[in-house]
Amino acid sequence: MASDTIEPPVLRLAPVEILAPAKINLALHVTGRRADGYHTLSSLVAFAGIGDRIELSPAGTDRLDMTGPFAAALSDSLAEGAPNILARTLALARGVARLQGHEIPPLALKLDKRLPVAAGIGGGSADAAALLRALADAYPGLEAPFAEASLELGADVPMCLAARAARVSGIGETVEPLPAFPAVPAVLVNPGVPVSTPLVFSRLSRRDNPPMPDLPALTDLGILLDILQATRNDMEDAATAIAPAIGEARRALIEAGALLSRMSGSGATVFAVFPDDAAAAKAAAAIRQAHPHWWVEPTRLGNGGGRA
Repeated sequence: MASDTIEPPVLRLAPVEILAPAKINLALHVTGRRADGYHTLSSLVAFAGIGDRIELSPAGTDRLDMTGPFAAALSDSLAEGAPNILARTLALARGVARLQGHEIPPLALKLDKRLPVAAGIGGGSADAAALLRALADAYPGLEAPFAEASLELGADVPMCLAARAARVSGIGETVEPLPAFPAVPAVLVNPGVPVSTPLVFSRLSRRDNPPMPDLPALTDLGILLDILQATRNDMEDAATAIAPAIGEARRALIEAGALLSRMSGSGATVFAVFPDDAAAAKAAAAIRQAHPHWWVEPTRLGNGGGRA
């Protein structure tokens, strides 16, 4: 007689490697502050062609191995309550999956940490989002519940989960993907100076700035540059006062031929837009030579995510 017991779906990973692309705030307007202390934002975000990489596969017990130039800055524990955002993400995913009748088995995770930590480019949030995307691929039907719960992991996680050029508002939970977005030749620079996001918020001169203007169809680089010239990052002045190296990085990019340079998020990473990939690569090489201790990467900005 056949059993009526329904076995939970098997995790279909063999294994899989997922790119966790850097999130870049092309514009970031601080529009208010809620009663719970969270700031509301109006932001234009895009994703780089570079990022961390996460590999996952079923295992006998949970474990996390880390490599990469910034691995030493993170905890490698997946134990419940561990500070690593991947531990928090896995716990949240299991709770959400259980409510939907699924059980996520023990996993072996490998994190190649290529993005600077606490750098204004959503590194940890991108890692969390990449893990959720991989698990959603393995468990069809969990994508929407994961997306709904992702804000619990941080305000940047919903936009990183979408991993598409978008207009973002609220505290980060309202993500409106753009129907068109050009491939943007760019260089990312982090001068290696830590910047505390709460400290930057505490130094803002005002928190009730107007939101970004309405966006036209961003079909080419010229239209995008016009929009960027009409917008700003409201956190840049406060962050630069805390870490003057941010201004130094911006100046280096402009002197290297950038069409526009601006800080991303709360810093200290700065991005710059170039006319083409060759100009971006040339600028990155020159800045690396002049500042060998900075993190400098040429890339393209646009839509990101997916398998590495």
